[in-house]
Amino acid sequence: MADTKTLEDLKDLAQGGEVAAAAEGTLPEPKIDAQGRSYATGRRKNAIARVWIKPGSGKVTVNGREFEDYFARPVLRMVINQPFGVTNRKDQFDVVCTVSGGGLSGQAGAVRHGISRALTMFEPALRPSLKAGGFLTRDSRAVERKKYGRAKARRSFQFSKR
Repeated sequence: MADTKTLEDLKDLAQGGEVAAAAEGTLPEPKIDAQGRSYATGRRKNAIARVWIKPGSGKVTVNGREFEDYFARPVLRMVINQPFGVTNRKDQFDVVCTVSGGGLSGQAGAVRHGISRALTMFEPALRPSLKAGGFLTRDSRAVERKKYGRAKARRSFQFSKR
């Protein structure tokens, strides 16, 4: 029992990753390209969104169209604007994104995920508030596949007595 370690002896182990950065109070460098944009990929269900953000007036463009035209339902527009609301950055960034795959709901979730990740690339100080809101977690829920001998994924065929 001569090898008992204390917390003081273990401090040198926490020298890598986010743990050391959080302890020292330093943040990672922002990742901004030559055009002043940050890029991130968002995913939800089968949808994939490539998102670029840059400082601007709050204009959101999805697949070359205004996002009010692309996402007609107000709920989907609210989902996309959630990361800006949590970080108090409403109407401060222009968003250009291309979305493919899935349906409108999955695409809106993918754009939200991409915007959240791009905001952390542009401004690393926003990461704690986005992480607390759950916007950086990739929602991995997807439709369950259909099984043979079943009507759907879990539903049995209708039973007939005669």
